[in-house]
Amino acid sequence: MKLPLDRIAQIERRHAQLAHDMGNPALPAEQFVALSKDYAELTPVVEAAQAWRALIAERDELAAIPAGDEMYGIAQEELASIAERLPAAERELALKLLPRDAADERSTVLEIRAGTGGDEAALFAGDLARMYERYAATHGWRWDILSANPSDLGGFKEIIASVSGAGVFARLKFESGVHRVQRVPVTEAGGRIHTSAATVAVLPEAEDVDIAIDEKDLRIDVYRSSGAGGQHVNTTDSAVRITHVPTGVVVAVQDERSQHKNKAKAMKLLRTRLFDAERERLASSRSADRRAMVGSGDRSERIRTYNFPQGRVTDHRINLTLHRLPEILEGPGLDELVSALIAEDEAARLASLG
Repeated sequence: MKLPLDRIAQIERRHAQLAHDMGNPALPAEQFVALSKDYAELTPVVEAAQAWRALIAERDELAAIPAGDEMYGIAQEELASIAERLPAAERELALKLLPRDAADERSTVLEIRAGTGGDEAALFAGDLARMYERYAATHGWRWDILSANPSDLGGFKEIIASVSGAGVFARLKFESGVHRVQRVPVTEAGGRIHTSAATVAVLPEAEDVDIAIDEKDLRIDVYRSSGAGGQHVNTTDSAVRITHVPTGVVVAVQDERSQHKNKAKAMKLLRTRLFDAERERLASSRSADRRAMVGSGDRSERIRTYNFPQGRVTDHRINLTLHRLPEILEGPGLDELVSALIAEDEAARLASLG
């Protein structure tokens, strides 16, 4: 792998300059914050470069020991060890140099909708929601339901949740797409295997500074909630529907008993959808044929099949099949699939560096 040495040196110089500037006692607080953010972003590259250079320096020093020297044998053993460690250090440095998705560290909004398959598709959407909720719990993330439309048999026609924590989007972003299930439905008396589907959309959560929303562009309607909710249902106009008139984006939330809380959730969802639309627009304008190795992220693309009779899960983008369906649906087993997708994406981006 050929590393861009000039770029690495440039980053190291910038990192040293930032450290010098941050040491100025007369530096205004807001400038210190801005510089420290840049410094923190460059530090992983500099540390990886230092580790890589240290190995090379040690290798060169050991290689200079002549054959007749009493340390020659030990030096050869150390050289063999360095030869094994150097490619990993080089790859780590190359990975740190890759452009990062600015949204990777963000929380997400996860949207799951039943697709083809009627009641069975809604039950599967419920299975996926529970899988992601348990997966979030294993990582210490917070799971909050923003909106839910339950089905009669206990699944969901649609469920939208906020998943909050560090690096959530980086680990969940490849989950967007069509998830397919093959199993015998509980309503099937003949024991025939049915195929159903649900769509998943993973959106980086927007912050207030990302999207400016003018109140004049909003149409806000309140109405009485419907569905589960005990005695409170249909007694007050607590449900909220917000329409962003310029784009036509509509969000509706009725999960909370408080109209104020429902409006806050709806605004959070609206902001996130508008932010996602803007990200997609910018990505398309940069490259009309942009497509990652693990898929375009298109919500209409079939990405994974969950086959219950065979107990397997297959991710079609990387041709990976795991015969651990129960563990994956329980949440923790999903990590192996997620890690494989991230590794494939990293390999593709490394290859693009030449």
